[in-house]
Amino acid sequence: MWDVLVGMMKNAYTAGLGEGIVPRPVIMPLVRGELVGLIWVRPLKVGQDALTGIAELANIAAAAGADEVLLAWETHDVATACQLPIVGPAPCLNMVLATPGGHVLHQFPYREQLISRSSEGWASAAPDWRPALAPQPGGELVPPIQAAVSIAFTPIELNHPDPFGATVVLMEEDGYRVRLTEAFAR
Repeated sequence: MWDVLVGMMKNAYTAGLGEGIVPRPVIMPLVRGELVGLIWVRPLKVGQDALTGIAELANIAAAAGADEVLLAWETHDVATACQLPIVGPAPCLNMVLATPGGHVLHQFPYREQLISRSSEGWASAAPDWRPALAPQPGGELVPPIQAAVSIAFTPIELNHPDPFGATVVLMEEDGYRVRLTEAFAR
C-alpha cells in the first residue's frame, strides 16, 4: 500500500507542477489497513488560518477511528502559508506515516525543471525527483502537521448518530475536498 500511495502522490505532484501549482496538503486515513479516502486542505489564508486549516485535516481521521494516517505536503508551500521557517529540503514532497505509537517522516526532494511559461507569467514545471532521504522515525514535523498527527488519533466527540458522515459533510461545507473510497462512501 505504501508504494502505491507514494506513487500516487508523486504523480499528483507531476500533474500539479505541470499546471503551475503545488498540490495542497492531503491526509489519507486508514482503518485496519483500508484506505478511507483522500482529504485535501480547504483554501487557506496565510498565517493562523493556514495553521488551523492544515491541522483540521485530521478531523476526518479521528471521526473514522483511523489507526494509521498518511499526510503529504510540500516544504516551501506549507512554510509560506503558515509563515514558518523552511525546515528541511525544498522543494520537497514530505510524507509522514503515523500511528498512535509514533510516526516516520519520508522526504522526496526534487528540482523543478521549467517546461514552459505562459504570456501571463505562469510557469509549468516538471519535478526531477532526487534520491529520497532515509526514513526518519520520529522525524521533526512542522507545527500544523504535528497537530494533525495528534488530532488524528483523538476520539471525536460529536453528538450525532453518524459522527463520521456528519464530519464529512461539515468538512466539505468548509471547503475541504473529500474523496472517500467505496467502503467509506456515504
